[in-house]
Amino acid sequence: MDTMIADTLREAAASSKAWPFQEAQRLAKRYPGGKRDADGNLVPVLFETGYGPSGLPHIGTFQEVLRTTFVRRAYEVLTGGHPTRLVAFSDDMDGLRKVPDNVPNKEMLTKHLGMPLSRIPDPFGSNDSFGGRNNAMLREFLDRFGFDYEFVAASERYNSGGFDEALKNVLRNFDAIMAVMLPTLREERRATYSPVLPVSPTTGEVLQVPVEVVDAEAGTIRFTDSDGQQVTQSILGGKSKLQWKVDWAMRWVALGVDYEMCGKDLTDSVTQSGKIAKILGGRKPEGMIYELFLDANGEKISKSKGNGLTIEEWLQYGTEESLGHYLYANPKSAKQLHAGVIPRAVDEYWQFREKLPEQPVEQQLGNPAWHLLGANGGHGQDGLPPGAGDSLPVTYGLLLNLVGLPGIGTKEIIWSYLRQYQPGLTPETHPELDRLVTSAVNYGCQFVVPTLQRRGPEANEAAALKALDETLAGFADDIPAEDLQTAVYEIGKREEFGFGNLRDWFKALYETLLGSSQGPRMGSFIALYGVANTRRLIAEALERA
Repeated sequence: MDTMIADTLREAAASSKAWPFQEAQRLAKRYPGGKRDADGNLVPVLFETGYGPSGLPHIGTFQEVLRTTFVRRAYEVLTGGHPTRLVAFSDDMDGLRKVPDNVPNKEMLTKHLGMPLSRIPDPFGSNDSFGGRNNAMLREFLDRFGFDYEFVAASERYNSGGFDEALKNVLRNFDAIMAVMLPTLREERRATYSPVLPVSPTTGEVLQVPVEVVDAEAGTIRFTDSDGQQVTQSILGGKSKLQWKVDWAMRWVALGVDYEMCGKDLTDSVTQSGKIAKILGGRKPEGMIYELFLDANGEKISKSKGNGLTIEEWLQYGTEESLGHYLYANPKSAKQLHAGVIPRAVDEYWQFREKLPEQPVEQQLGNPAWHLLGANGGHGQDGLPPGAGDSLPVTYGLLLNLVGLPGIGTKEIIWSYLRQYQPGLTPETHPELDRLVTSAVNYGCQFVVPTLQRRGPEANEAAALKALDETLAGFADDIPAEDLQTAVYEIGKREEFGFGNLRDWFKALYETLLGSSQGPRMGSFIALYGVANTRRLIAEALERA
């Protein structure tokens, strides 16, 4: 990148109000001169995201990695290229608490309840363990979206001894950690709580039992096993697992995590883990607490209710970029996550992407497309990410209107209209448009077509439709969309038709011709659908008058 442009970006980043830069600014204050080692050398700032592999990666996993990547890239711009790392951490030493609904061999899993996820056979039979399979799915999931990350599994760190010193440190500070945690627990839970969860030498389960520290420096504890026998055992080398909030704090300190965001449901965990991190000789990382998703009725999304939207469903009806665009806005405000938000997200993303090069740099840094395109693609010599300024010949909304018309419900038919609309347009020349055509067919057939109901026009509306038909009769099929839009406007303004405003005229067009109360720019629609075809729609509407 040109040095002058880099300086301009850095200066704009320092005062940007865009949330990724607000987060990056707080992180930069943590290390005013950059993160340094004991010798004063610049070292990477560490970003972390966490994943519980008791289930498959989902839209929440995607949003956390994506949003963290936004902050990571913003920090790099703000600091002029200081090094960073992103660790995707899998807590696969956690004990299996309940059998998921969407897996085979439930009886086998039931027999392994309480055991670490990384030590339970894979019910699908494709991996060495249940946790291992879900870890592989996570990596495949993140790779699919091109994220730049390092994968770290809790099982590898615990089993290899990588966390041994950190575990000893927990034992050294056992009483202080208990003092933080016990006041937050119900009375009955206090009686059995321990920061350290030993792995039973007889059953292999992660035990929720009180423990006594025998020798912190040796890493040994004493506890009562599930068979009632008192056991003295090391907690090192994979023979224990820390309680969640203690584990989180230990990980922050052991790995040197500088930034990690989380959902609102973990607000209390952040507070307590932050206190424990300080006890362990570290400090809580910077981070944002984001709001959780809601369903179409404004209710909290629940896996058991199945009232959410999966990432596979979003990608069936939209695109990765549109999902990223939807996730970018207002992470501290609750979002309704349902299929109805997809069309707007698709078209808004392309609007932001198209206008990006025309914006002053301050606005570019607040443009969602700047962050999305630069998340994994970097920025060019001009400071813009690859693909900035690109546009599509038609909007997603217009494609949905086309799908809803009689006789149009396949990708091939839509492409025949697109080729007439713009000669030379093909799936090969416009692969992103081709993806949207596929999505529009899927979405339209599922959500649009079943809801359409074309009403008959009122007397004044019928008169206006006849006037529009007469006007279109004098136009060739290749007339520009803007000329068509002007013609539609002029008819709606004519006093003889009695429309209170143009909005009423367009609503009448949408409801009588398309069967919906909302619709596209009519000039663009007529240009795409064709003058003759539109006249046929008008004739059909007049027959219903």
